[in-house]
Amino acid sequence: MHSGIEKADAITQRAVLLTDIQTLGSTVVLAPHPDDESLGCGGTIIRLRQLGLPVHVIFVSDGTMSHPNSPAYPAERLRALREAEASEALNRLGVEADACTFMRLPDTAVPTPDQSGFADAVVTLTDLIDWINPATVLVPWERDPHRDHRATWQLLQAVRTQDRQTPFRVLEYLIWLWELGRPDDMPRPDERRVWQVPIDTVIDQRDDAIAAHISQVTRLIDDDPTAFYLSPELLTHFERPYELFLE
Repeated sequence: MHSGIEKADAITQRAVLLTDIQTLGSTVVLAPHPDDESLGCGGTIIRLRQLGLPVHVIFVSDGTMSHPNSPAYPAERLRALREAEASEALNRLGVEADACTFMRLPDTAVPTPDQSGFADAVVTLTDLIDWINPATVLVPWERDPHRDHRATWQLLQAVRTQDRQTPFRVLEYLIWLWELGRPDDMPRPDERRVWQVPIDTVIDQRDDAIAAHISQVTRLIDDDPTAFYLSPELLTHFERPYELFLE
């Protein structure tokens, strides 16, 4: 199993249709970077908002390492651009303007449990989740092959292990598993249940939200040869008319 299509098919074959999305209730989305919310669960966000359910998106990192060597866009300017793009993407997803939070942890260095800053980040995230009080939290898959995605999962896990009066449901979405995942990154059949959320009726709107992240999907910033770029080839992984979640 090597290709992204083969990986997607292997997981999709195990998927159970989530027939009543309303059961998710009020939802928090943890996005390691601006654009992960649209790529991983943008269609689900749209469907939740169509039902009138609250959605709050927490952007964990500042996203400033997508173009680390751009003279025209040093970190502070790039952060402002990516936050503006994220706000526009959320607008296109139907999320209210005040229903987002930027934690601004360092991109590619979101702290893990063995690093300084992790405990403080857990306190911040705990306070946010307690304030929002969601029924469900969407977070990247535990072994999604990007260190910030895994660190984001670890932050939420630390929040979950606390003695909570109101536990929340957790669904894990997939971003880079298709493109970069190794066999041991794949969820085992005995490890997670797989849910499938149809997004065929909202996929154009979801794609419009992805397109709002202009710095990531175009060559808007053209002075950094090391820059990250969501090429059309990479975006083909997100053309399926459904989104998958692990629980």
